[in-house]
Amino acid sequence: MSTNPLILFAPLLGALIAGLFGHRLGKAMSQKVTILGVMVALVLSIGAFFRIAVDDGAVEHTPIFSWIISGTFHVDFAMFIDRLTAVMLIVVTGVSCMVHIYSVGYMDEDPDHPRFFSYLSLFTFAMLMLVTGDNFLQLFFGWEGVGLASYLLIGFWFKKESACNAAIKAFLVNRVGDFGFALGIFTIYMVFDTLDYAEVFRLAGSGHYPHGIDFLFFGPVDTITLICLLLFVGAMGKSAQLGLHTWLPDAMEGPTPVSALIHAATMVTAGVFMVCRASPLFELSETALAVVTLVGAATAFFAASVGLVQNDIKRVVAYSTCSQLGYMFFAAGVSAYAASMFHLMTHAFFKALLFLGSGAVINAMHHEQDMRRMGGLRKKIPETYLLMMIGTLALTGFPFLAGFYSKDIILESAFAAHSVTGTVAWLLGITAAAMTTFYSFRLIFMTFHGRPADTHAYDHAHEPPLSMRAPLLVLAAGAIGAGYIGRPMVEEGWFKGAIPLAPGHEALAHAHHVHWIIGWLPFGMFLFGLFLAWRLYILQPGLSGQIAGRWPKLYRFLANAWFFDRLYDRLFVQSARALGTGLWRVGDETIIDGYGVNGLANRIGLLAGWLRRRQTGYLYHYALAMLVGLVVLITWCV
Repeated sequence: MSTNPLILFAPLLGALIAGLFGHRLGKAMSQKVTILGVMVALVLSIGAFFRIAVDDGAVEHTPIFSWIISGTFHVDFAMFIDRLTAVMLIVVTGVSCMVHIYSVGYMDEDPDHPRFFSYLSLFTFAMLMLVTGDNFLQLFFGWEGVGLASYLLIGFWFKKESACNAAIKAFLVNRVGDFGFALGIFTIYMVFDTLDYAEVFRLAGSGHYPHGIDFLFFGPVDTITLICLLLFVGAMGKSAQLGLHTWLPDAMEGPTPVSALIHAATMVTAGVFMVCRASPLFELSETALAVVTLVGAATAFFAASVGLVQNDIKRVVAYSTCSQLGYMFFAAGVSAYAASMFHLMTHAFFKALLFLGSGAVINAMHHEQDMRRMGGLRKKIPETYLLMMIGTLALTGFPFLAGFYSKDIILESAFAAHSVTGTVAWLLGITAAAMTTFYSFRLIFMTFHGRPADTHAYDHAHEPPLSMRAPLLVLAAGAIGAGYIGRPMVEEGWFKGAIPLAPGHEALAHAHHVHWIIGWLPFGMFLFGLFLAWRLYILQPGLSGQIAGRWPKLYRFLANAWFFDRLYDRLFVQSARALGTGLWRVGDETIIDGYGVNGLANRIGLLAGWLRRRQTGYLYHYALAMLVGLVVLITWCV
C-alpha cells in the first residue's frame, strides 16, 4: 500500500504560499490557504489510520525520491506509516488543525497574519516529516525543522525583547540536546553502516555488530547503551526533561496558539515518539531504560512541584506539560511504550484544550495572564469555564475521562515492573499526581471563582468568538472520549507490531493484575489534591499566603524552579560573558589593537615624525650630514 504524499506537502504548500505571497493575498486568503493545507493532511491521515487499523500489522512504505547518494551511503526520502506513526498523524494534524482555526480569532488584531499562519503550517510540515520518515536522517531533518519553526514562533513578536530572548534560549538549549542526538545518529551509521530503521533494528536484534566501542575518555562502552543514551540526550532537549527543560516555560512568550501547538502535539512529543520508535534499540540496554525511567520520573516530580506556586496561567499549564512528558518517558523506561503513546495521544487533546482555554481567558481579560488579577470569571465566561473544567478533570485523572485511563496505566505499569527504577518512578509519579490536581484546581479557583481582583477587566470580559470556541469544543470531545478509543488499543496489544518487546519486559501486561488499591490510589491522590486546593483557595483564601510566609525559603525555591536558571546563568552565561569580555578587553583591545594594528601604526607614526623633523629644508644641514657620514665612512674603512 502507498500513502498520498499530500499528507506531508499540503501543509508545506500552504506555508510557502502564505509566507511568500501573503502580503498580496491578504489576511483572509492566507488563513484559508494554510487551514486548507492542514485539513487536507488531516483527512488523508484519518484515511491512513483506518487502513492501518483495519489490516492487522499493515505498513505503508512510500519512497518519494532518492535523497542522498554518496558511495555506499544511500538515503531515500520516503513515507513510512505503521500503527505508531498512524496515531501520531492523527494527533499532529488534528491538534494543528484546531490551532489554525483558533488562531483566526485569537490573532485577529495582529498585523502579521500571513507570517504567523505560514510559521504554523511550516511547524506542522516539519513534525509530519519527523514522524513519517523511514530512516534516522529524515527523522533528524524533521527534528531540526520543528526546532527552527519553534524559534520563529516563540519569537514571533520580535519587537518584544523577552520574546526574542525566549526564542534564542529555546534554540540554544535544544542545540545542546541535538548535539547528543546527532552523535547518536553518527554512531548508528558507524556501527551498522545504514540509517534505515528496518535494517538498523534487524542488525541490532541479530547481534551482528561490534558490542564495544571507545567513547571519548570513558574507554570501551557498550555500543547499544551509548547509542541509546546519545539519542535520549536529544529527547531530553526536545521534550524538556530535567536538566534541559529551562526553555519550556519561557516559550510562553509566543502567542498562545503557539504554546498549544508546541506543548500538546508537536515539538515536545518528538522525544517520546523517537524513544518509542527506537524501542528495538532501547530494549537491548537495561542501563538506557533505567536512565530514561529515572529522568522521566524526576521530571514529573520536579515540574509538578514548580507548578504549585506559579501565578502566570500559561506557565502553570507549561509546567504541567513538562510533568506529563515525564510520565510518558518513565512509561517507556519500564517498556510500557504503548502506555506512553496512549498518554501522548490523550494528553494532546486535553493539554491543547487547556492552552487554548487559557488563551480564551487571556483574551477575555485583555491579555492579562496573572491569575492573581483574575477571579470570578465563571459568571462572565461560563462556556470557557466548563471547557477548562473538562480539560482540568481529564488532566488530573478524574474517573472515565481520558487522563484517568492513560495516566493510571502508566503508574500501574511502573509498579508492576517490580524493579528499583520502576518503584522509584511509581512513588514520584503518584506524588506528582496529587500535586497535579492541586495546581490544576488552584488555576481553576484563582481564575474562575472568588471575587474579581480587577473589576475593570472583569466588567469587560466576554466569551471568545466562534472561531475560538469551536476548536475548544472539538478538543473537549477528545479529552472526554480519547480514553475510550485508546484503552482497547493498549489492552489488546495494538502496537505490538510497531513496538517489539524484549523477553521479560512485561510490565504493561502485568499492570492489569495489580492490587485494586494500587489501581485506585491515583484517584485518592486526586481527592487529596482537590481538597487542599479547595481548602487554600476557596474555604480559607488567605491561608496560602500564610503558608508561603511561614516557609519563605521553600516558596522561593519552588517559585524559582529549583534555581536551575540561576545555576545555568552562573555556570554558562556569566562565564561565557566573562570569557567574551576578557577576549575583547585583553585579546582585542590590548593585544591585537594595542600591540598589533594600533601599536604598529603608532610606531610608524613616531618614526615618520622623527624623520620629518630631520628634513629641515636647509642646505647647510644636509651638507653637515653628508660631511659627518663621510667622516664615519672613512673612519670605518681605516
